[in-house]
Formats: sequence, structure tokens, C-alpha cells
Amino acid sequence: MLNSLYPLIRPLLFSLEGERAHEVTFSLLELAHSLGMLGTHESKPEEGITLMGLRFPNRVGLAAGLDKNAKHIDSLGALGFGFIEAGTVTAQPQAGNAKPRLFRLPEANALINRMGFPNDGAEVIAQRLAQRKFKGPCGINIGKNATTPLEDAARNYVECFRVVAPHADYVTVNVSSPNTTNLRQLQQVDQLRPILDALLEARVQSTSSLGKQLPILVKVSPDLSSDDLAAIARLVRELGIDGMIATNTTITRDVVKSVANSEQQGGLSGAPIRALALKSIPVLREHLGEDVPLIAVGGIDSGAAAVAALQAGADLIQIYTGLIYRGPKLVTEILSAVRKSSRPTASPR
Repeated sequence: MLNSLYPLIRPLLFSLEGERAHEVTFSLLELAHSLGMLGTHESKPEEGITLMGLRFPNRVGLAAGLDKNAKHIDSLGALGFGFIEAGTVTAQPQAGNAKPRLFRLPEANALINRMGFPNDGAEVIAQRLAQRKFKGPCGINIGKNATTPLEDAARNYVECFRVVAPHADYVTVNVSSPNTTNLRQLQQVDQLRPILDALLEARVQSTSSLGKQLPILVKVSPDLSSDDLAAIARLVRELGIDGMIATNTTITRDVVKSVANSEQQGGLSGAPIRALALKSIPVLREHLGEDVPLIAVGGIDSGAAAVAALQAGADLIQIYTGLIYRGPKLVTEILSAVRKSSRPTASPR
């Protein structure tokens, strides 16, 4: 039912300021969920895939950024996602950047955001995660507090990791957002290594109490050169990091120069970054090898785009901006396209 209603609701939502529309959308989603209007989405057994010791009911996930505070995992899960990633979460709560900080580019099916990781903090979000009923894997995207200096980043990431770890199925290390000052410097291998080393040590210390070895992934920028992507992939493989996510938003504006709001500062997401994000997949796959899971995200707004990412070498895909423009039917469209595609089911990793 929601699939047919969304095209009618969208003009109203798009008449609102971006963050206000976000709030209204979630209110409507929660109402629909409580009334049983979202139905029951059962993935077929053959759609499932095992990666990082986790069973994903299907390959389609929700990217971090939509549900920053993990308030809507169950209602979002009812849309048919195989997995959900909440956040970005920081150790301490923070307000993020000044508003307005979210802008639509309807001509390009795109968004620009400069949110700056506004969130309720790891302690509060961990409590919400503990109460979820969604059965698929739930990942938590973690970031650095804006007030934490780069030289203290490793401690800050570990602080957040320790709090969310008991309630997460995997943790993604976000060093690629353009909206926290100098954060992207942490993608440099010499700065990324100590962060990942510290997180791996924290994982070792927590494994016995958790009863599991929590997978750790790294999310990278689409603005990195092929050489930089290759260097990070080699580091991931060397350290035994469990997987990668490609990519975050871009600061480039080449393909939206003439579009209203394109001059806004922040990260661009949606259809305009599809080619840029897709280009990173085979580079990373080459240097990760075949056995390190890779999640594709960026401009995936159709079944064809999802299949292209999988055929380029990704194991799973995530969506966000496409969901804003297409609505919940995008999930079912992608599932159908993936079902019909020729990419074989990957072996367990």
C-alpha cells in the first residue's frame, strides 16, 4: 500500500524544508508500521547470503545517514531491507552543523548535506539498538566527535565502539564524511592504521564478553584516487579488517554545476555520483581479493544500478537518496532485479 501512496505524498514532503520533511516522513512511516500497513516482507531463501559470519536475508541494505539515531530500525526493516546501518554515531552527543544543512536537487535526483554527525550519542543509541525487533543484521556507523583533535581520533573511535559493540552486528568506521573538519585526512594510510589497530585491539578485549567477534568495516570517499583506494584496500587486507563500504558522498560538483542548490557546501549524494562510486568498486575488489566483503553505495536508485554494482564486484548494496526520490518501491524493484540478474550467490565468507 505504501508503494502506491508515496507518489501522492511526495509533493507535500518536498514542499517542506529538508530536515522537517525527514521528520514528517518518519512519523508517517511509524504510523503505517503501527497500523500494519507495511505488510510482511519475507526474503526467499535463495536471496540470502552469508558474509562476515552474518546471514543477510537479501543483498539490499539501508545506508547510514537516514536513521542517524536508530529510532526507526523496525519500521524501516518492514520495507524489505536485508540489513540496516544506523548512524553516524559519535561517542558523545553533538548537535552537528548549523541549519539549514540539507538541500534537495530535484532536477538531478540528488541531495547535498552538511549535517556534521548530529546524534544523541553512543550511550542513548546503544539502548535503542538493544530494543530493536528487526531480524536482519544491523550495522552501526561510527565517527569522530567534531571537538576531538585528529591526533586523539583513535581513542574517540574506540570509546564509541565499546559502547555500541554489544548491540551491533557490525561496525563501520566513517573516516570519509566531508562534513566534519579534516575528517577525511584520516583516510591517509598512516593516519588510518592506528585507528584500525586500536579498534582491532578493542575488539579482542571485548570478544569474550560479547560472545562474538564483531565485524569491522571501513567506509571510503568517492573522491580518492585509484592509488589511494588501492592503498586503503591493501591496509584492510593486511590488518584483517572484515570489509569495506564504497562510497560516501562527494564534494565534486562537475555534473550538477547548473542545478539549483549545487553551490551549497557539503556532500553530494544521489544519481550524480553513481558513476564515480561505481568506478571505485573494481579498484577495491582487485586489491581486496575475492574474499573480503564489499558493500556498494552511491547513486543506486534503480534495479539496473544495483545489478551494475554487484556485477562490478560488490557483494551487497545500500540505498539512501534513491529512497527519498523513489520511495519504498525502490526496495522491491531492486530485489526483483537482483533476483533476475546473472551474478551468482557468493560463497560464505
